[in-house]
Amino acid sequence: MNTPSKLLPLFLALLLFLIPLTFILNTSTQTYKPFHGLTATTSNHRHKNIDHSFSVSKAISLNITHCFPAELPSNPITDNHCCPSKPSFSNLIDFKDFASPNATLRVRKPFHMLDEQYIAKFEKGIALMKALPQDDPRSFIQQAKVHCAYCNGAYHLEPPFQDTKFDIHVSWFFFPFHRWYMYFFERILGNLIGDPHFALPFWNWDSAEGMQMPSCFTDHNSSLYNQLRHQKHLPPHVVDLNYHLEDSYVPSQQQVSYNLATMYKQMVLASTTELFMGSPFRLGDNNPHPGMGSVEVAPHNTLHSWIGGADTPHHEDMGTFYTAARDPIFYVHHANMDRMWAIWKTLGEGRRDYSDEDWLDSEFYFYDENADFVRVKVRDCVDTKKLGYVYQDVDLPWLRTPPTSRKSKLLRQRKKDEVLSWKPIKFPLVLDSVTSVIVKRPKKKRSREEREKEEEVLVMEGIEFGSDKYVKFDVHVDDDEERLSNPDETEFVGSFVNVAHGHGHNITTTFKVAISKVLENLEVAEDDDVLVTLVPRVGQGDLILGNIKIEFFPRELKD
Repeated sequence: MNTPSKLLPLFLALLLFLIPLTFILNTSTQTYKPFHGLTATTSNHRHKNIDHSFSVSKAISLNITHCFPAELPSNPITDNHCCPSKPSFSNLIDFKDFASPNATLRVRKPFHMLDEQYIAKFEKGIALMKALPQDDPRSFIQQAKVHCAYCNGAYHLEPPFQDTKFDIHVSWFFFPFHRWYMYFFERILGNLIGDPHFALPFWNWDSAEGMQMPSCFTDHNSSLYNQLRHQKHLPPHVVDLNYHLEDSYVPSQQQVSYNLATMYKQMVLASTTELFMGSPFRLGDNNPHPGMGSVEVAPHNTLHSWIGGADTPHHEDMGTFYTAARDPIFYVHHANMDRMWAIWKTLGEGRRDYSDEDWLDSEFYFYDENADFVRVKVRDCVDTKKLGYVYQDVDLPWLRTPPTSRKSKLLRQRKKDEVLSWKPIKFPLVLDSVTSVIVKRPKKKRSREEREKEEEVLVMEGIEFGSDKYVKFDVHVDDDEERLSNPDETEFVGSFVNVAHGHGHNITTTFKVAISKVLENLEVAEDDDVLVTLVPRVGQGDLILGNIKIEFFPRELKD
């Protein structure tokens, strides 16, 4: 009768083997579960409290089966029904339509270099989109609703994070979402006009020749016309890439200089992936607005506001995201934004896309030219050639137009000494007036090798404001409060800009500005601290700032 006692050690050994095996199997099979008719994907999703040592995926995927009323600013000019046509989930397609290596690539050209024939094709395509039934997902109004839904909280994340409203702005999703959006818009246009090689033109606002609204957008008889635009900003008015809702007279050539210096700062000085692309947002993160990349702030947000109507509540159409895509100029503006992403990766210093799997495996949904519902991943859009298009090479004058300093080092030091003698600023603070603060540097006297490996970054964290507020403040380093530098001067290092696109809640985010080259050019790279001056331009008193500090971001240098 001693058989059970002999089997007991074997049973315990088997149990000890099965328990960890069961855990491992459960971990590996908790993938995106099919629900409401959706088929399974290969992306894994976990609760944020899971031990991340198992390398579980926190890629974003939306509960696309539910589209809620959009969260609009107060006094909107449209209703909150931004949901596109309800898809047939039984026909859901995973994107595989990559261009073959030998395919002829579509070439996106600058608008100011197009001939009349090409412009007519573009106008025809937009007119045909507008003529489609309004419930056709390829129609112009339905395509515009895609942007509203993705920007104004109509889509939520999958359970158990279904209370998190998704917004493709103010994070690392800004560029890939809009690239896919323009890609399918372009394919729909080409299909409607019977030209599969048609390429969406771009508004070349980063060169002097393109720094006016293309004139065909002002033709009342054109499908490109939209009456809800700022009437004082029509041609030949030069765009203001650092616009703050107020017009002051600046000679055209001076405005061009300001714009080129702005582009240099946003493209060249933003040398790390996070500074340019925006900050990570993963499944389970508490804050869906971690931080914008450089060109999303400006010229993206600033040009939206510059174009939008002056007499509408929130500068509709272009001046707020729920209506922005109702204006045809939105698409050529974003084509150039997409071009900025392509150009940025060619500027050296180790510039490259995120390699994070949580970014690469995140998903969006669009309708294609056949009205099929398509699921796409970020990883499949990082190379435009695989999507079948490139941009025409044109001159980049901003590469040759760095900002310069017109103040003496002695004057800057005297101003810094004055602020050092003041009572220290306490955070958090309400930004209701020009504010200067001394920020200690954690490192100084860095070697050349250290400077090449790390970018010194000014970090403004805990920025809080109402989601329906348009707020803007400028940031200056080692400047004079009484004679602040212009956008083409070194001391003016950047601007934070929020475009109103919600109502009823606060947004908390972070703003980051690269200052390594700024400190070198001002000859203060070995100083113990920097003088930071914040200048509220729009929404004085509507914004709270939690803290200012300096951090060092590693550059992704290639081997």
